[in-house]
Amino acid sequence: MKSVRLHNRLTTLLLKSFTVLLFFTFSLSSFSQDVDEVRQKEGKKLFKSLCASCHKLDRKLIGPALGGVEERRENDWLKAWIKNNAELRASGDADAIAIFEEYNGSNMTAFPQLSDKNVDDILYYTTVGEIKKEVVVADAGVQASSGSNAPSWLIYFLAAAIIVAFLMIASLLKQVNELKGNSSERKREGSNLKRDLHELWEGLKKNTFLKVLSTIFLLLIGAYVFFGTLFKVGVDEGYQPIQPIVFSHKIHAGDNKIDCQYCHSSAKHSKHSGIPSVNVCMNCHKSIAEVAENTVVELEDGVVLGKAQLDLEIAKVYKAAGWDAENLEYTGVEKPIKWVRIHNLPDFVYFNHSQHVTVQGVKCQKCHGPVEEMEEMYQHSPLTMGWCIDCHRETKVDLKGNEYYAKIHEQLAKKYGVEKVTAAQLGGIECGKCHY
Repeated sequence: MKSVRLHNRLTTLLLKSFTVLLFFTFSLSSFSQDVDEVRQKEGKKLFKSLCASCHKLDRKLIGPALGGVEERRENDWLKAWIKNNAELRASGDADAIAIFEEYNGSNMTAFPQLSDKNVDDILYYTTVGEIKKEVVVADAGVQASSGSNAPSWLIYFLAAAIIVAFLMIASLLKQVNELKGNSSERKREGSNLKRDLHELWEGLKKNTFLKVLSTIFLLLIGAYVFFGTLFKVGVDEGYQPIQPIVFSHKIHAGDNKIDCQYCHSSAKHSKHSGIPSVNVCMNCHKSIAEVAENTVVELEDGVVLGKAQLDLEIAKVYKAAGWDAENLEYTGVEKPIKWVRIHNLPDFVYFNHSQHVTVQGVKCQKCHGPVEEMEEMYQHSPLTMGWCIDCHRETKVDLKGNEYYAKIHEQLAKKYGVEKVTAAQLGGIECGKCHY
């Protein structure tokens, strides 16, 4: 009988071990999936800010389609090409030279500031593409589920830890029961789930250590949710207000290749990029009273505007400018266009467009995303302090034609032991640089 009892205890132990292993395997699997999702998000962020102005995943734009590019090229070659394609061509690489000639000698922007991990994340995004969002059907209609900001692997891990803790406590209580001599009595009475759960609950209520552990756990979860909520205050990433006139950046900056600074001319010379006056619109629309027949604009809410509706939007511009389209003359009766501001930094933050656009040569897409693909403008980047600091830490200073920067660079390069100094090393993360 002793050997049978020992066998039963070993069987129970193995079953519990298997259960614990199963939960941890599930947790690790979920963790792996979330790591992949983080890589996809990082790769997408970099692709949208650095690559999307010239490349699409599924079709040619200015450059070739990049979907599945890792299947066509080796990883090391891609890294060398992305970081410095001119250097790769100079080395005599046949593939690099062939691509250069295929696109009529068009130089691709080099990205030496990207780390190997950055490039791998971008390539991972070109392989997996977009992750489909879950669709949740609500009472009011169908809504896209954006999910929680908390990493789901952490939630799975905590859930698994709680379950394992309960299993361990249940096992401990059972052993305590057996030590009290209740084992034979329980065998005679047979298994009863309700009674087992009741005993487990009573044991939990009397366990001081578990009470302390549960309190700490709840406090940590509460702090995580509380501070996570605070950190989201004022972060308007994705903000897309309804404007008084439907203006498609895709048509203007994308299809018609109008330079951003044609409309936002003050970005080169001043702190603000400026909202173009209606007179700037009239430079073109004085002669363009209607759109082409096949022109359509698809808004974010699924509404599609055709020629008739878009012509009415141009009529709103005429009304604001006081332009009589029939008699081709100004009436003198003007009305302001009440555009809704999208990008808005706190009052205590100093940001100078000209310093970035003119001095450093930062492209508009770096901060504002692929504007040339947007039917309706929205806030592409979070515009948080951490986001700005990350950019300053990665961006190397352009010293061409600037003797003052060149002298400082020489001194700082020796100090930090680097070839090129970043904006951060040049003082770009000092508090007084961005805060009054």
